[in-house]
Amino acid sequence: MKSITDLLTSLPTLIHPLLLGGLLLAPLQARADSQGPLVDDFSDDAQMTSGIPRMIITDKDAGGSSVATQTITDGTTNVTGNLKPGRGMPGFVSLPLVLAPDSSPRDLSTYEGVRLVVHVERGNLSVQVSSTDVTNFDYHTSQPITRDSDGLKEVRIPFAAMKRMWSEQTALNLSTVTSINLVSAGMAPGAFAYTIDEIGFY
Repeated sequence: MKSITDLLTSLPTLIHPLLLGGLLLAPLQARADSQGPLVDDFSDDAQMTSGIPRMIITDKDAGGSSVATQTITDGTTNVTGNLKPGRGMPGFVSLPLVLAPDSSPRDLSTYEGVRLVVHVERGNLSVQVSSTDVTNFDYHTSQPITRDSDGLKEVRIPFAAMKRMWSEQTALNLSTVTSINLVSAGMAPGAFAYTIDEIGFY
């Protein structure tokens, strides 16, 4: 039986770039601090803060049938869904938060990382940074955020702690970032649910 690493290594590069979350890494711990520049405050249920219509990317093109629903109420987004991987492939659902109205790269070199106010209720959630500098879709991804029953809390994810999943490790080029992606992923079927109040940089 193939390991997760073997399966990830064999993934075709034509699979959608938003497919991978934190499948192999240990959970993050949260800590509170001051706020930074905003990516999305979920004040609009139809559009991201950048003005681009909201979207959900799934594993359909990779043979899976994972699904998710996003509901936005009073500036908070609630995402629930089920991972249903295709045969021999990870299942995934990704919510991309595009940074610029024309999807052009943004320079984040003045920031240290991503901060979000989040509650992971079921399954897993990782944060992924899409960069035009990465050409094989193996974008820098965080460790999974810890599930707990304490409600919303602030989590900070340093850019330096994000890793590529199967490629040679390279530094994240912060001058070429196009989106921050919220990714739930796994090799086995399973439910996931999380709530986010806001997301930004610090």
